[in-house]
Amino acid sequence: MIPVAFTMKLLPGNEAEYEKRHQQIWPELENLLRKAGILSYHIFLDKPTGTLFAFQSLSEDNHAGSLAGETIMKKWWDFMADLMETNPDKSPKVQRLQKVYSL
Repeated sequence: MIPVAFTMKLLPGNEAEYEKRHQQIWPELENLLRKAGILSYHIFLDKPTGTLFAFQSLSEDNHAGSLAGETIMKKWWDFMADLMETNPDKSPKVQRLQKVYSL
């Protein structure tokens, strides 16, 4: 298992809509994430700052890096772009975190 953690930024006032959209995540997207080797994926929100903290557990043979080329992933980014900080291709701006401790 490979742990991956990163942050993203939610635009102010979009907390409820962000959560709602994730509660209704598209089954085909969820299936794609699992097929890519994402064993678990958790997103937490720090409401005062709008910072989203994401943690994934990836399989050793994952191909999560190829998700950016998938049509359904691009559609999801487009669907979520009005809620968060994004790159020109509408992918979320991500700040990868360095692991410094594990128990």
